[in-house]
Amino acid sequence: MNTKLISHFMSHRAVTLELLSIMRNDDPDFKPSESSMSTAKLAVHMATSMYKFTAVAKAGSPEPLMEKEDVSEPDPLKAVKLYTEKTVQLLESLTDDDLSREIDLTNVFGFKTTGASLVKMGIEHEVNHKGNLFVYARLLGHTELPLYVKKG
Repeated sequence: MNTKLISHFMSHRAVTLELLSIMRNDDPDFKPSESSMSTAKLAVHMATSMYKFTAVAKAGSPEPLMEKEDVSEPDPLKAVKLYTEKTVQLLESLTDDDLSREIDLTNVFGFKTTGASLVKMGIEHEVNHKGNLFVYARLLGHTELPLYVKKG
């Protein structure tokens, strides 16, 4: 089991879930600007992206990135919880070979990378968009917000 990797992922995902819980009674269609994703769309994008990055690491090919995710759960918090469980299960299943294997993502991102680097990239993607969620929460009037990472 990839305890350190899962712990690192969950140190950020736990805060994402907490932010979504804080904003649970707000309009899920809230957008800070016309060109922004809605709160719900951003949350689902974060959750499905990390899942897909992990699935690519497991598969050793970019195909999972091309698959459309069918997210039928309308509550963003519940949808992210569901994808968190699915992602943790995938992370648990990653072998040393999965993590060290080079994956050709030239047609998608313009480079080749290892499974481990791709999972790290997924976590960095989460961190980036979690910062967006903090802005959304503040614009919605929330002032009691968590630290950006949960340890322990």
